[in-house]
Amino acid sequence: MGKKPGETPKMNVTVVVASVIVILAGMMYAANFITQMLLAFFISIVLAYPILWLKSRKVPLGLAVAIVFIVILGISFGFGELIRSSLSSFSNDLPKYESNLREMSAGLLEFLSDQGIHVSKDSLSGMMDPTKVMNLTANFLGQLGSFMGNALTIIFLALFLLLELDSINLKTRAILKGSNETVENLNRISSSIRHYLSIKTITSLLTGVLIWLGLTILGVDYAIIWGLIAFLFNYIPNIGSIIAAIPVVLFALVQLGLTGIIWTTVIFVSVNMIIGNAVEPKMMGKGMGLSTFVVFLSLLFWGFILGVVGMFLSVPITMTIKIMLEKSPDTRWMAILLGTRKDAEVELEQD
Repeated sequence: MGKKPGETPKMNVTVVVASVIVILAGMMYAANFITQMLLAFFISIVLAYPILWLKSRKVPLGLAVAIVFIVILGISFGFGELIRSSLSSFSNDLPKYESNLREMSAGLLEFLSDQGIHVSKDSLSGMMDPTKVMNLTANFLGQLGSFMGNALTIIFLALFLLLELDSINLKTRAILKGSNETVENLNRISSSIRHYLSIKTITSLLTGVLIWLGLTILGVDYAIIWGLIAFLFNYIPNIGSIIAAIPVVLFALVQLGLTGIIWTTVIFVSVNMIIGNAVEPKMMGKGMGLSTFVVFLSLLFWGFILGVVGMFLSVPITMTIKIMLEKSPDTRWMAILLGTRKDAEVELEQD
């Protein structure tokens, strides 16, 4: 029997949708392996810049890779030791926080009683437990560092990728010879990812330092830990800074009371307003090429598929997909949907 005119497109759409669902299900099943590969890939893209800079100074490739990785490992070890020592000293300071909490609980109970509201002292103490604040922080760091059990694998994957830097470029040109557009497309993807992650690292570091200094001046304990959390979670678009602020604000309430919570909130809002609305847009230049809605949607989507690491890498992954979709007339409309208003205006002008 012959096919009706409308049947083939319908079948194609069904097959495409089914294929996408199967691929995403497979990604969720293999999330641990995929996140390792993605982290190694993106780390190697970012670290390629300082390695190429060292090579331009006549440093051999192997030595350049070794220098960069020693620096990265040193920083990682320093952060790990900082977290360990801070969490250890928290146990020693716990009686002080419990004393503050008892005073706050007594004051709050008295206030509620004056208002005719009767609350059990035990239930109030259960809700205002200082150890819960640090446990919340530990959970944040624990989820973020859940992939660190495979850190050695990630480091070696990135290391071998970087050692093959010259070879990969040569192999890519050999495979895609005669297809200059494809090579240019891959270079654009690499450049976009490196630009985004490099700028994000600088602005996240600046955010962490400013938060650390502000909280130190305010007198909040473990200010450098809160600054580290602010640095790490600033990689998560839109909601990262809010997530980072939650444990700090709660801890400031336990340690310093109502004044502490107000000033801590002021510090976080001020720093994130300055960095997010002034510094980062100026440094990012042409931007990510993604609409604000798509950035937030990709955060939720890749977080669902790949977990916490997917949230951190949601923007680079979506940027890569958008660039790939732009090169085919059949999928260009999807790239326009993912892009900004300016992308749509450019497309209309070309028509």
